[in-house]
Amino acid sequence: MGMNIASAGGDEEQAISAINTTPLVDVMLVLLIIFLITIPVVNYSVPVDVPKERSERRESKPETVVISVDARGKLYWYDTPVKDVPALVQKLTRVAAMKPQPEVHIRGDWRSEYEPVGKIIYACQSAGIAKVGFITEPPARN
Repeated sequence: MGMNIASAGGDEEQAISAINTTPLVDVMLVLLIIFLITIPVVNYSVPVDVPKERSERRESKPETVVISVDARGKLYWYDTPVKDVPALVQKLTRVAAMKPQPEVHIRGDWRSEYEPVGKIIYACQSAGIAKVGFITEPPARN
């Protein structure tokens, strides 16, 4: 910072104050050059393909088999009640013979026990079903 005192043709002396911005501009240019040199090094240090977030909605296809478990643990083939696990294995064996083999989706009530869901998975394994999935609902957004 500098301060110039100049006389304006008389006895009065006026103080003319001015801010010298040259050092500030020099520092800013040096910082700009440093950032321009270092940013490409930080961004491209290791080439990695990161996974992309997917949010796809799964719709039930006509060839998808849906097996449901209610809160009491009762099994349903679509909307029809299933008597027991051997009857479920019998139905799944017919489905497993289809070409292409359909997926089996399990809809389990959150209040039900795990045992009926485990029985469905075991029945799918016994029948030779290759693809088993679970139907869930996304969390509520506030």
